[in-house]
Amino acid sequence: MRAPVPLSAGRFALLWTNSRLLDQPDPGDCPNLGAVANFSLQSDLALARQLADMADAISMDRFRANDLLVSMKPDMTHVTDADRAVEAALRGALHDSRPGDSVLGEEAGEEAGSDGSHRQWIIDPIDGTANYVRGVPVWASLISLAIDGVPVVGVVSAPALGRRWWGATGLGAFVDEQLASTTMSGERRIHASRVADLSDASMSSSGLIRWEEAGKLEKYLALSRRVWRTRDYGDMWPYMMVAEGLVEIAGEYDLKPWDMAALIPIVEEAGGRFSSATGEPGPWHGSAIATNGLLHDSVLEAIR
Repeated sequence: MRAPVPLSAGRFALLWTNSRLLDQPDPGDCPNLGAVANFSLQSDLALARQLADMADAISMDRFRANDLLVSMKPDMTHVTDADRAVEAALRGALHDSRPGDSVLGEEAGEEAGSDGSHRQWIIDPIDGTANYVRGVPVWASLISLAIDGVPVVGVVSAPALGRRWWGATGLGAFVDEQLASTTMSGERRIHASRVADLSDASMSSSGLIRWEEAGKLEKYLALSRRVWRTRDYGDMWPYMMVAEGLVEIAGEYDLKPWDMAALIPIVEEAGGRFSSATGEPGPWHGSAIATNGLLHDSVLEAIR
């Protein structure tokens, strides 16, 4: 896989023009492309990985840039020119390749597809913007496709860490540990751990203040005393560690759909489970608990 490189607007347009037809039907066969809703899951996953290549090129070009533009949104979270550029580029690519699909993104909200499609792409252009602003390499672009509200494709690309994870329903979960290499592939299938006892489990649960605001801090502290160890790796990384079998439990409160949607197919295809803190499926309930599956019910019971 090619290493991310700085990408001008002209080069971005050329890259997308040369690659986009790989993932859509022949326009001659389907004059009304916006009405097409039968893309294969393999095709959608391939497109999501192409979008991640584009996101990486833009975000790495601005990472640790001296002229990075940073502002605060009304919810008092950071946004940078890179966040906005990545989302705009991905929206443009999706408009070309999947015009019938709707798009939900952190920076520009929801945009309906041309045919009221039940397919929705969910984008967090840079998950971990606070880290990005400080030059900490733990951040990623999150790209997901949900069908009827259920995430079925997920790509989590962390170019500053040199890693990318992806998964799709029925197709397995994978990681590329050599994302920046031009000569070798680090792709391998991943699986959640088989740890069956909380006392042997490693847990990474972000944002103690959020647990406190949710009225769950004492429950969290009690759970942390029952597990083997706790660490806060931050943002998307603990969930990918669950999928890789490196951590058994991850979770947090005060999340948005774009924070979670891409994580779900990867965790679940790796054999784990993903739900809200109260057990509802999907990314729509404002909180997340991901486990290796074997410990999920015990964790939910502990924080109830």
